[in-house]
Amino acid sequence: MQKLRRRLLGTCVALGALMVGLAVNHTADASIPPTPSGWSLVWSDDFNGAAGTGVNTGNWLYDLGTSYPGGAANWGTGEIETMTNSTQNVYHDGAGNLAIRPIRAANGSWTSGRIETQRTDFQPPSGGKLRIEGRIQMPNVTGAAAQGIWPAFWTLGAPFRGVYTNWPSVGEIDIMENVNGANTVWGTLHCGVAPGGPCNEFNGLGGSRSPCPGSSCQSAFHTYSIEWDRSISPQQLRWYVDGQQYHQVSQNQVDATTWANATNHGYFIILNVAIGGSWPGAPTGSTASGVPMLVDYVAVYSSGGGTTQPPTSNPPTGGGRDAYSTIQAESFNAQSGTQTETCSEGGQDVGWIANGDWLQFNNVNFGTNPARQFSARVASGAAGGVSGLVEVRLDSRSNAPIGSFALGNTGGWQSWRTVPANVSAVTGTHTVFLTFTSGQPADYVNVNWLSFGH
Repeated sequence: MQKLRRRLLGTCVALGALMVGLAVNHTADASIPPTPSGWSLVWSDDFNGAAGTGVNTGNWLYDLGTSYPGGAANWGTGEIETMTNSTQNVYHDGAGNLAIRPIRAANGSWTSGRIETQRTDFQPPSGGKLRIEGRIQMPNVTGAAAQGIWPAFWTLGAPFRGVYTNWPSVGEIDIMENVNGANTVWGTLHCGVAPGGPCNEFNGLGGSRSPCPGSSCQSAFHTYSIEWDRSISPQQLRWYVDGQQYHQVSQNQVDATTWANATNHGYFIILNVAIGGSWPGAPTGSTASGVPMLVDYVAVYSSGGGTTQPPTSNPPTGGGRDAYSTIQAESFNAQSGTQTETCSEGGQDVGWIANGDWLQFNNVNFGTNPARQFSARVASGAAGGVSGLVEVRLDSRSNAPIGSFALGNTGGWQSWRTVPANVSAVTGTHTVFLTFTSGQPADYVNVNWLSFGH
């Protein structure tokens, strides 16, 4: 009866979330342009908050300080500012824009703002396309007054969140970057290894457009976008400013493993204004303080294809599985204690998972380049105080886990998030077990899919 009640509750939560989502989208997109023909709106923020208020923390989280916890110092770039959640640095301007404003203190130190989306699952549907777009005015300052100012609109691969040491292999797509007030927009893909490697790190695979169309990048708003196209072979990433393409990277420019590691997962979006660093160089006494980057809206669209994670209801036939492709949870070869159900993201997920339950996936091929990361798409509507571990074991359920992550309530049984974890180095072909351990008897997790990375 417990599992039956969970099914009814999960369905109600999913329907309730859908109705709330429809209501929010109906009222929140007043300043976002009409969805282009052939595309569907996936997510957006139009920044129509009251003047002086902070961002919607349902959509965004603040990055604080000078690094991620345990990550590279100075955000890995040598920039010198301290990021804050102060409404002096990050605020709605009351005119439909988000302002991110760097400020120099009397002692010469700098503060600024950096926010990233709560969602980490932005990726094209299988066989389709994804567009991430923002209408932005760079800080309106040039010449000596712009020295060291570095605005950006960019993305990072989902496995980076919570790990912070696996860049650049997990991918970074820079949609718009600018330094020192140049009338230029740069777009870049970072991937592979650093320094050097197939993606020419630390430079990445970049291109630029100079000048910005019509009016300078600093003096006016321009629309910056990236299209990630899985509808063609080889796949492509394409960069645009005001609808004019200026750069592209194709899948066949790098080896298959590098491309897969950078694209076999979702992404999250970042907006920030850095000060100083290895690219722009240090600010000077002439650098202007208090000049914001303004963001009118950010929107994510998808086109074509199937669902974001295509359903696979049965185990694959005729051979093994690729560890670096998405493995649908419901394609298990064996299981204990679980059930499948319709997933709000398309296809099916595996639910009703509690302590002692498990899923088995046969003939998973990790190749000769060791896998060191694991991600799973999970959701939980567990009651307060109920949580547990999602564990990866190889070849036997009695073997010690090679990696795990903890999960509590995510906001509902269909409120999905991608959670990354490290795993011990794995090569070769193995039977993979997902095992579930909790100190409470109640169900605590649903699983949509899993994947591995280097």
